[in-house]
Amino acid sequence: MSNTDLALDKRLVRLAFERAAPTYDAAAVLQREVGERMLSRLDYVRQQPARILDAGCGTGVATAALQARYPAAALYALDLALSMASRARARSGWLQRLRGRAAHALCADIEQLPLRAKSVDLLWSNLALQWVNEPLNAFTEFRRVLAPGGLLMFSTFGPDTLKELRAAYAESDRHTHVNRFIDMHDLGDQLLAAGFAEPVMDMECLTLTYADVRSLMRDLKAIGAHNVTQGRPQGMSARATLAAVERNYERWRHDGRLPATFEVIYGHAWAPQPRVTPDGRPVIEIKAAKRG
Repeated sequence: MSNTDLALDKRLVRLAFERAAPTYDAAAVLQREVGERMLSRLDYVRQQPARILDAGCGTGVATAALQARYPAAALYALDLALSMASRARARSGWLQRLRGRAAHALCADIEQLPLRAKSVDLLWSNLALQWVNEPLNAFTEFRRVLAPGGLLMFSTFGPDTLKELRAAYAESDRHTHVNRFIDMHDLGDQLLAAGFAEPVMDMECLTLTYADVRSLMRDLKAIGAHNVTQGRPQGMSARATLAAVERNYERWRHDGRLPATFEVIYGHAWAPQPRVTPDGRPVIEIKAAKRG
């Protein structure tokens, strides 16, 4: 299977999330749980950001929580799907809207942020990075818009995510049916390559259980998690393929339920402060040129 087969079609990603906006909240159990775990980590951060970007905001559950935690901050809710960003803005209460403190909705790609450099103090991104082809591009943009001393906090999915579904499909055909997920160590390397300081990465596996494979697929569809890889089957999957997947998945049944594993990666890093001398003058590093 080639990297081209695993590449995401951004047009289809946007369309999937536009369509999923009305059903997202009812099915996004995992997204809310991961968001709450991320929020608890902010208890150890002393920063009081003046400007916050929720990059990949979905319907704005975390946007509202960040607004409650930092009521004086200007908050920007950004999503690839306009319907998602609009719902995130609508979560602002009437008092915030009356005071002009409602979240600002932005429809844009996290690989091309419509914000000026050094304009954000806290950049939050819960389970959005798995929808980009090159996380380094997103990290580079995150670094660009973060002010010196600004904090990036994110989560995404790792390679063991939906491993049961991937294996069940692998025995049925040669198409891609599950997106590619990036290893935690590779993400850490990309943070450093993008210019971040002091990156911290960790991981945990969470498991949801289902009565049958079709229930899992319905939940994935409800949150917009369609197969949008270039190597996906063209047209409707054959009934025989789905029947084979259902048979293959049965090997994991335990206590009457089918597990779906999600490897959740958490990361945070800082936009470095400029180096200065004791009297406040900037330090400029000069490297000797290599001789050939």
